[in-house]
Amino acid sequence: MATLQLLRWAMPLRGRCLHTAPNSTAAALELIRAQPSQYVVASFVGKKYILTPRDLLTVPHLRDVKVGDVLKLDEIHELGSREYTVRGNPTLPAAKVQVQATVVEHTKGSMEIKFKKKRRKGYQKTIKHKHPFTRLRIGDIVINPAPETSST
Repeated sequence: MATLQLLRWAMPLRGRCLHTAPNSTAAALELIRAQPSQYVVASFVGKKYILTPRDLLTVPHLRDVKVGDVLKLDEIHELGSREYTVRGNPTLPAAKVQVQATVVEHTKGSMEIKFKKKRRKGYQKTIKHKHPFTRLRIGDIVINPAPETSST
């Protein structure tokens, strides 16, 4: 009986539309920029991550970077806020959305133990290993609705 009452209360809210859809990508980016918090879905080292500003991202070890280096995330698949979302096909142009990540540290994960054994032979072997990781701090999401053109 309680579920029927909840559905009845939800019915009037379903028909109302609080926002209208923007008619261009630039208008959509302006609406997202006006929101208090944004997120991006970005590919980094072959995996997709949902990122917000000031997130701490742990990725497999990156060899060529040092602590303090700033990396630019160029494969951004989706940009959104609580109420609006813009998806790329397959990615958004780098001129419209810019996200930077700073290398915080190089660390190792928890101890992984592998135990090998051959039965009836007396062979037993324990292998201990820690995977190396790199930690990144995600910077602010910079949204440029209209790409800047320089006339020279």
